[in-house]
Amino acid sequence: MTATSELDDSFHVFDTTLRDGAQREGINLTVADKLAIARHLDDFGVGFIEGGWPGANPRDTEFFARARQEIDFKHAQLVAFGSTRRAGANAAEDHQVKALLDSGAQVITLVAKSHDRHVELALRTTLDENLAMVADTVSHLKAQGRRVFVDCEHFFDGYRANPEYAKSVVRTASEAGADVVVLCDTNGGMLPAQIQAVVATVLADTGARLGIHAQDDTGCAVANTLAAVDAGATHVQCTANGYGERVGNANLFPVVAALELKYGKQVLPEGRLREMTRISHAIAEVVNLTPSTHQPYVGVSAFAHKAGLHASAIKVDPDLYQHIDPELVGNTMRMLVSDMAGRASIELKGKELGIDLGGDRELVGRVVERVKERELAGYTYEAADASFELLLRAEVERRPLKYFEVESWRAITEDRPDGSHANEATVKLWAKGERIVATAEGNGPVNALDRSLRVALEKIYPELAKLDLVDYKVRILEGVHGTQSTTRVLISTSDGTGEWATVGVAENVIAASWQALEDAYTYGLLRAGVAPAE
Repeated sequence: MTATSELDDSFHVFDTTLRDGAQREGINLTVADKLAIARHLDDFGVGFIEGGWPGANPRDTEFFARARQEIDFKHAQLVAFGSTRRAGANAAEDHQVKALLDSGAQVITLVAKSHDRHVELALRTTLDENLAMVADTVSHLKAQGRRVFVDCEHFFDGYRANPEYAKSVVRTASEAGADVVVLCDTNGGMLPAQIQAVVATVLADTGARLGIHAQDDTGCAVANTLAAVDAGATHVQCTANGYGERVGNANLFPVVAALELKYGKQVLPEGRLREMTRISHAIAEVVNLTPSTHQPYVGVSAFAHKAGLHASAIKVDPDLYQHIDPELVGNTMRMLVSDMAGRASIELKGKELGIDLGGDRELVGRVVERVKERELAGYTYEAADASFELLLRAEVERRPLKYFEVESWRAITEDRPDGSHANEATVKLWAKGERIVATAEGNGPVNALDRSLRVALEKIYPELAKLDLVDYKVRILEGVHGTQSTTRVLISTSDGTGEWATVGVAENVIAASWQALEDAYTYGLLRAGVAPAE
């Protein structure tokens, strides 16, 4: 499990997703999950991965045992987390300190109290004994050949209450041999200017190597982390996607991107920054949380452009409305098509989809007007790229893309005397000169329609067997005639290698769903390379 890093030791990227990040509400990591995330983080190239608190719970103890056997770390060093010895005890005889050594981790993070009131009320000991606990535990672990980082819990609140005592904890840890002393904004209440001023003062007064651990309760964790770096901190503690207790921690990805792209610091091995978007989404999948679409750098909307004014400028030079090239972080620029779209938006979107509009102003103008007309009726194409591509191809070819002609469809929901329900759909259509009538049952009317359409078409188009409906969203739009309303349905479909979204709009949810399903199947056949019907 030994890692060999291409980077020197002058700056640390330290990830605590597996410990602090796992405290987020809704996250419950198995040992297998933790091993998978550790592999992703090592692949990304962080220097240190804090794996948890061995000895405190069986899951973390098992993780360290399995990580030693199952992971060949290429970049990261595994870190065990624990606390200083108990008051009045001896570090060499403390069971939890022994568990840290037994974990096999060569790097250990100790949490220490640096707020005087926490020492007296939580630890129920004296300020002097707390300093002795820090010194004894650090020196013992160093004597056992371990590298030691000390997290000064509640440091900034403690500094505000008793700055001299807070600094004495830092000084004591450093003089006992701690490699880094980390100043923790445990309650997340600090602002960047405050962080910068305190870190600069503590650095000048103690001479210790300092790190920063920022919670995001004011929405400033990333900014606070960078402010600490500006003040001289050379060790940053973060979590993937900002996971963590309450509202979360400093987000690893924007911190690293800022350090590399804005500060010019190489904090990852060469080429690993381009893996950032992939790693972010992969970890989100492991923890079973939907990736944030608007997360800086790695969100799918991070480089998405909607307004026609932006598109006109981007057509000239993408850098005019983008702070970096999205490829630097493994992301891509996207053009969103909406009723705000102008000619440039349509041309750029066509290029993105591989459709050359050839500078045809009349064609582009027709598409712009068609989009605005459809969006006025309730359609949305920024979230339904597949439906937009079908619309665009229809305008280019001056006829709709057709693989089948629908004669009629119907869906029936039956309430039975025993309280059960039955849902049945029938589809009548023409495909390749053949009239097909198919009926199917489903667990709802939309599912029944989906199944009947599949039954009707799969013998003629076997490619459809790979398709799966993976998401279904319904929104009721405001009506214009009293209580009448319009329904919009968005459907996401997958063929196992990619996903696409289609949209339908009608006065009832079944009709809107049918439109979205028809587009989904049509686009699936187009994507599979099937030639449309003549």
